[in-house]
Amino acid sequence: MKLTAEKIQMNWVEFMSNIDTYISSPRKEQLTKFYEKYAERIMLMPAAHKKEYHSAFPGGYVDHVNRVVKAALSMSAVWEGFGCDMTTFTTEELVFSAINHDLGKMGDDSYEAYIPQTDKWRRDKLGEDYMFNKQLAFSAVPDRGLFLLQDNGIKYTFNEMVAIQTHDGLYDSANDKYLKGYMPEQKPRTSLPFILHQADMMAARIEFEIEWLPKFKNNLDTKKENFTLGNNSKSSTKNKALGSIKSEGLQNIFDKL
Repeated sequence: MKLTAEKIQMNWVEFMSNIDTYISSPRKEQLTKFYEKYAERIMLMPAAHKKEYHSAFPGGYVDHVNRVVKAALSMSAVWEGFGCDMTTFTTEELVFSAINHDLGKMGDDSYEAYIPQTDKWRRDKLGEDYMFNKQLAFSAVPDRGLFLLQDNGIKYTFNEMVAIQTHDGLYDSANDKYLKGYMPEQKPRTSLPFILHQADMMAARIEFEIEWLPKFKNNLDTKKENFTLGNNSKSSTKNKALGSIKSEGLQNIFDKL
């Protein structure tokens, strides 16, 4: 998938508008300052390094985040409709978590996390248009994102911390401690992490369908007709089988079938 320059710019306007609309002061100003500082990098970032993953193209990161914000607001309404206790989190916490759930993918002050793949074979054979920047110290995406927020003086609530930390759900075994608790007191006290995870998963799935389903449809083999024996073949097979029967009585019975 390839975004036009106009679409990338429109996505960025929407991204910043979500901060202005849903985040209150002083975090609104702090987030705006932070994202404006890294605007050029974040605006053109991919959301992944490999084509088989979601939104692995220039501008894919912001495109994905905007979709997660929309999905989170929609999923929140669905959960509310089914009786979810909506007093355990705020809309600001929901949108803040959605906006920043993948922030760790930007890297740090000095280094980008994803850089263009230099190995032609890996680009052509593995679909890796990007590679991980080895100059960047390793960190899980949620951990780096939370570090970047606190390092820039942007506070987050306990709900937001858990939601960002666990946005990949049980796809990430590191989240077992939060999501696999069997005792009531160990379970999350809010549905926010589950809503964010479902929004992220749905957004990634939709992005997969946009990117890959048309390719699958264009490469499907033509439908093959079922193989059936013609009447002559069926009759010939029957006659051959009956010819091997020695009993005249059995032959008479089968002839009537």
